Amino acid sequence: MKFFNIFFCVIFIIFAGLQYNDPDPYVWMPIYLFASWCCLMAARQRFYRRWYLVGIAVYFVYALYLFFTKDGVIDWMSQHQAENIAQTMKAEKPWIEDTREFFGLFICIAVLGINYFYSKKKS
Repeated sequence: MKFFNIFFCVIFIIFAGLQYNDPDPYVWMPIYLFASWCCLMAARQRFYRRWYLVGIAVYFVYALYLFFTKDGVIDWMSQHQAENIAQTMKAEKPWIEDTREFFGLFICIAVLGINYFYSKKKS
């Protein structure tokens, strides 16, 4: 688990850095940095289960919003035939941006969830 958390700590810091020129870095940098901090603490064997649950809840609500919003994940799947969201780094279409953000939140939720259940098992 230590390697898992160090890996995702670094990945989330990189994700946060890539948000620098995003239209809304003030939203996404804290999202990724919080997940990175949780992974850093878990790598140090400090588990903050309440913070994991808060992060999961906030990320889940935002992911639901991105799933159902206009130009969200449902539109990407139904109206745009789930076109490739990774063909270019620049997201020129709003449904690509929202879908990428949704999957970023999904990764954060998965990592925090794994840490939550691991810490519960450990105690």
